[in-house]
Amino acid sequence: MSRRTRLIAALDTASRSTAQHWADSLKNDVDAIKLGLEFTYACGLDAVKTVSAGYELFLDLKLHDIPHTVASGLSALAPLRPALTTIHASGGSEMIARSREALESAFPAGTKRPKLLAVTVLTSMNAEGLLDIGVNATPQEQVFRLGKLAISAGADGLVCSAHEIAPLRDALGDDPVLVVPGIRPAGSASDDQKRIMTPRQAAQAGADWIVVGRPITKASDPVLAARAIMEELASA
Repeated sequence: MSRRTRLIAALDTASRSTAQHWADSLKNDVDAIKLGLEFTYACGLDAVKTVSAGYELFLDLKLHDIPHTVASGLSALAPLRPALTTIHASGGSEMIARSREALESAFPAGTKRPKLLAVTVLTSMNAEGLLDIGVNATPQEQVFRLGKLAISAGADGLVCSAHEIAPLRDALGDDPVLVVPGIRPAGSASDDQKRIMTPRQAAQAGADWIVVGRPITKASDPVLAARAIMEELASA
């Protein structure tokens, strides 16, 4: 199945003015922006709405609680109208199912609701990190376990590392939306990410979206950095 891999710029900052500057600068050079815990907690939901105006929004809050609380939280976030939003797959099948129901209730038939994405294994985790929290499995094994559970429970897609894209496509097919953080252009620092790939590699593996933060926002010229990634995706 042919697909175009799209670029999300992660605007990870606690500064409203900085996020707004990045959003204004990148308007024509990325497909979407991500606002997550750092920005939302520091600046609030009104700021999320303002900064994301004119963009497709990836609202990455990774909700994880009892099913009722997560479903209620997603209902409260609905007015922001994100294109994509996240919960933790490890919350279990009931939490995922209730989350899907909450979004469908908040967005009646005929309106575009957010895609519900389940976070499998954080890209900062490796086998040693999983063992530390009592999971005796490789990252790929745990991603498969949680990914299959999440999709069967009603998630539209998954957040996974680039190393799991191709195997997940083989296991789950083309329908699930795969959003891939931990993307680092060739020559970039890996920072705290452990399971990384270049934009071209992720596109060739079958990612729907890639998420790139510091290689864009910390570049000497963020616009040129974003354009270079978009060009790399277009030629993949």
